[in-house]
Amino acid sequence: MALAVPATLWLLVAFAAPMAIVLLLAVQESPDPFAPISLMPSLAQFATILGDSYYIETIASTILLGLGVTLAAATLGYPLALWLARLPAQWRPYAFAIVLIPLLTNVVVRSLGIVLLLAPDGLVNGLLSPLGLGRPQGWLFTHFAVGLALTQVFLPFMVLALYDSLVQADKRLDEAAASLGASRIRRFFAVTLPLSLPGLRAGLTIVFLLASTAYVSATILGGKKVWVAGMIVWQEALTNLNAPTAAAMAVIMLVWGIAFAVLAERVVRALTPWLQKAGAKPLAFELPPELARKLVALGDAAGGIVARVLLGLAIFLLIFPLTLVVVQSFNDVPQASVAGFRAFTFKWYAAAFDASTYLRDARNSLELALISMLIALALALPAAFALVRAEFPGKSTVAAFWMLPLALPHVAIAVGMLRLLQWFIAIPPFWGLVMVHVVVILPFCISMLRTSVLQLDRSLEEAASSLGATRGLVFVTTILPNLAPGLAVAGILAFLISFGEVTVTSFLTTARMQTLPVRIYAEASFSLEPTVHAISALTIVGTVALLAIVNRFVKLDRVWAR
Repeated sequence: MALAVPATLWLLVAFAAPMAIVLLLAVQESPDPFAPISLMPSLAQFATILGDSYYIETIASTILLGLGVTLAAATLGYPLALWLARLPAQWRPYAFAIVLIPLLTNVVVRSLGIVLLLAPDGLVNGLLSPLGLGRPQGWLFTHFAVGLALTQVFLPFMVLALYDSLVQADKRLDEAAASLGASRIRRFFAVTLPLSLPGLRAGLTIVFLLASTAYVSATILGGKKVWVAGMIVWQEALTNLNAPTAAAMAVIMLVWGIAFAVLAERVVRALTPWLQKAGAKPLAFELPPELARKLVALGDAAGGIVARVLLGLAIFLLIFPLTLVVVQSFNDVPQASVAGFRAFTFKWYAAAFDASTYLRDARNSLELALISMLIALALALPAAFALVRAEFPGKSTVAAFWMLPLALPHVAIAVGMLRLLQWFIAIPPFWGLVMVHVVVILPFCISMLRTSVLQLDRSLEEAASSLGATRGLVFVTTILPNLAPGLAVAGILAFLISFGEVTVTSFLTTARMQTLPVRIYAEASFSLEPTVHAISALTIVGTVALLAIVNRFVKLDRVWAR
């Protein structure tokens, strides 16, 4: 049980405490930042938000935007997940790079690619202008632009959630349906879709929760013309110094996310009675036979074409914006948002390496990611052994608590940690960031190392002990070498996630303690100089190189299984 203590204590201090502060701030009566904290709950902040038409409209548009992004991610994610699941094993790791490279490249870089795609002289405007659908200012600063950016950012989560269900499904059921004469479209709706509903539920919940609380992509693509709830949280907390209203808004969006998760869970339960207890009532509905026959015929005729088009669009949306960022880093243009290629140049790279601010921020990001990774691994390794080799009261509850940071919006954690650090000013900003970054990456480390511990050969440890080795010597000479590949994979992925983190970090950075992704975010939001594309291109190349190293230890498709 002692092995579970370090990770639990860290999350209690750096995760549970900030979340408790958010709940406490949300029920304060006064928004005055200097007002004493009252332990008497008040609904004044919620009344202010729900009584203001601007806040109501922003919440409603955020929810609709989240629903639209979730639907788009599911529509594009299914063909890509099916393609990954059906690929031959030798090609699957390389195809997985299409999903993992964007997932592990920070959100600001991906949003910059969407800016180039939707710019006045960008590809989308160029294709739509001959049809009379183009816009003189491009498609930037619209709900469509924000929705497209969020879809690109969160599509990997949907794909990976669906992939889990698809690879675990019994392939004999699809073969049986085919042997009975069912067409591909009929098999999809009768076999594949029902079996993948648990994965779809997970993907829908994750994407909606993340999309409804995101603010980084909305700030860059919305250009202060499109506002979402996350932007209001950021504005109230950092500009207006109104932490109670920011906390109340974060709680409202959290409640909406939980409500959506509960609804999705109930619908999937009703649609999958074979996974429930005996006597569960299915959600029964049936199309008229003639309409069903026509829909099946239409699906058989056009389903393959539609699936290929959606697959192409999904891959295009994930990869092409990153390609545009790399190309733009060599483009001699006056502004980074100018999409047309003018002339080849290296001057943006020279400017990036000559600018002391970029180098200082890069050093800060590297130090932060490295220290956070090492601490997370040190906490995750005993936690993984506790999960695999120990039995103690409350084990399942503790394990669920360790995974909780993945399920709650990071913007809420950021508000709580910001106020926590304001109360305890003796904590340096760097170590405050380390505390939160460890919270963000710790669930990933625990999950991956748990699989590595499960794969250890216990007989080797028993042999070493029988030869007189102490427990410490067994760990150093037997366990640690066998865990080395798993530690390397977990460490590299944790480093990438920490290095690219923006959502929480932008709340906690100071003038002297700035990270590189937050610097890029600030410039993309205000000045958008072309130098940011050179920095972004280096980030993409670094991500690809580190994933190539990971692939040598563990194939990329198996990394996600961990």
